[in-house]
Amino acid sequence: MRVLVPWGDLVVPAGVEVSVWDGGEELPGGLGDVEFFVLPYDRGRRPVELIAELPAVRAVQTLNAGFEEILPVLPAGVCLANGRGLHDLSVAEHTLALILAAQRDLPRWARAQAAGVWDHAHTRSLADSRVLILGYGSIGRAIERYLLAGEAVVTRVARTARAGVHGIDELPKLLPEADILVAVLPGGAQTWGLLGAAELAALPDGALVVNVGRGTSVDTAALTAEVAAGRLRAALDVVAPEPLPSGHPLWSLPGVIITPHVAGGSDSFTPRARRLVERQLAHLVAGEELENLVVPGGHR
Repeated sequence: MRVLVPWGDLVVPAGVEVSVWDGGEELPGGLGDVEFFVLPYDRGRRPVELIAELPAVRAVQTLNAGFEEILPVLPAGVCLANGRGLHDLSVAEHTLALILAAQRDLPRWARAQAAGVWDHAHTRSLADSRVLILGYGSIGRAIERYLLAGEAVVTRVARTARAGVHGIDELPKLLPEADILVAVLPGGAQTWGLLGAAELAALPDGALVVNVGRGTSVDTAALTAEVAAGRLRAALDVVAPEPLPSGHPLWSLPGVIITPHVAGGSDSFTPRARRLVERQLAHLVAGEELENLVVPGGHR
C-alpha cells in the first residue's frame, strides 16, 4: 500500500510504501497508486485539490478538526478522518493567552515598554469573570480547564442542550450575563453569522469577544461597529475575511488583539499528528476502522 504523508521517518507497518509531500511546489512522481493521503497542515487550498488527482485513494486524513471544504471534492466511496483532538491544548493555550492579554491590558504595557514609560494602572482580571464558551466540544473542554484554574465562572453552550450544557437556542438569555464570550464554533452554514448585530448588542458593556473557531461565525462589520463605539473589546485568532485586509479598522481600533489564525499550530501539534497518522496506518493495514472517522467509505 502506498501512502502520501507530510513527513518522513514515520513508524509504519510492513508493506507500506511512504511518499512525502509537505504541501510545497514539487510533488513526488507517480501518485496514481496512492491509497491513503494525509493533507499537509496549513498549506492552503492545494492539498485539498490534490485529492481529485489521486485515482486510487480510498482514505483521506485531514489534520484539521474542520473538514467542510473537503466534502465537495471527496470522491464517492472514499473515507475521511479529521484531526479531532490534535489541536485542543494548543488552541486552549492560545485562547488563555488572548484572554489574559486582553484582561490584563498587555498591549498597553508593550507600548509603554517600547516608549520607556512607567505607566502604572490597574486592569481587569480573569478571576471571577463570567465566561461563556460557545461551542463546547473537545477544544471547549480544554479551554474550560484553563479557565477554571484561573477561577473564572464558566457557562457551556453547544448546539443542543445536555446535562450541564446549555443549548444554542438559550443564547439570548445567556449573552447579557457574559463578561467574556469565547467562540469555538466550526464552519458551515449552521454557524455562519451566528453572532450578528443583535447577539453582540446583547453582551454587556466592556465584554470581551474571543474567536478561536471560524471567523465566519461572527459578523465582522457588527463587531467592528461595537468596538469602534467603545462598547465591546475583541481578541481574535480568526476573522472574516482572512487574511484581514491591511486597511481594516480592526487592526488599529483600541481594545482589539489580533493573531493570524495560529492558535492550533504550536509545537505540541506535530508530534500528536504524527502519532495519529501512525495509528491510522496500523488500522488500515489491519482492516480496522479509522479513528476520527467523519465520512465512512462508501458514503457521502
